[in-house]
Amino acid sequence: MKIILSRKAFDSGAGKVANPILDDGTLIPMPIPDKQSSIRYQDIVVGGENLGIVASDLTRGRTRRDHFAHLDPDLDPGAYPREAGWRPLFGQTDAAQSVLSRESVGPGDLFLFFGWFRRVTRIGGRLSYVPRSPDVHVIWGWMQVGEMVPVNGSPLPDWMSYHPHLVPGSRGSNNTLYVGQDKLELAGTTVDLPGAGVCGTYDDRRRLTKPGSSRSLWELPAWFAPTDTRPPLGYHSDPGRWQINGDRVELTSAARGQEFVLDTASYPEAIPWVADLLIGSSANGPRT
Repeated sequence: MKIILSRKAFDSGAGKVANPILDDGTLIPMPIPDKQSSIRYQDIVVGGENLGIVASDLTRGRTRRDHFAHLDPDLDPGAYPREAGWRPLFGQTDAAQSVLSRESVGPGDLFLFFGWFRRVTRIGGRLSYVPRSPDVHVIWGWMQVGEMVPVNGSPLPDWMSYHPHLVPGSRGSNNTLYVGQDKLELAGTTVDLPGAGVCGTYDDRRRLTKPGSSRSLWELPAWFAPTDTRPPLGYHSDPGRWQINGDRVELTSAARGQEFVLDTASYPEAIPWVADLLIGSSANGPRT
């Protein structure tokens, strides 16, 4: 099984502000803006929050409630109205899809979606960032691939038609949809979680950023560090990025790139790490 740390949701280039962590710890991953999408922010609800209001508040009106959103990956069953038969979807294209193809990512492999988050609070009924609250990279969702569907003009199920990667003529080369499998499986064992979902609340174990550091400096278990016989996490082959400190390793994470692939054949320690992140790290459990 391959694990893909996949950078998704608002970032400094798309959205241009951090995704919010609410006062109660609820994570709200914000879809990036997309003029070619048919889905508006005001049509999406996550964690009880209308994303049209969230986007308008946090961008100070730069992203309006009626602007269009790239709802992808689409993991939360309650976020948006869909047709019967819906399954979680994630679309990829161009250079990022070429990375996934080169790494032979396919059925059984696991995406862990992460993004830039910061704490917010309500002041006068509007969401606002908490002053001096840290900027952190946090894992907010997952998808284990059940099947891959090339978007090449062949007929696709009607329930997929809403997805932004199916808007005619709107995507680049090698456009591909990944469909989540029904149940999560780790090391051949079915886990009591769906194959895809969102992590409902913040938990320190899903934080990638080292406490007190810039969000791009990560702190991970020491086994993440590559060796002569274990290839590095994708996009992180420079030895200067890695600094082992006891049972932890600091990683200066790549500023560019979306899909960072790790093969558990070389890193079997990743399996129990993922199980802890998704099963044991939130008192409220994932929202699915």
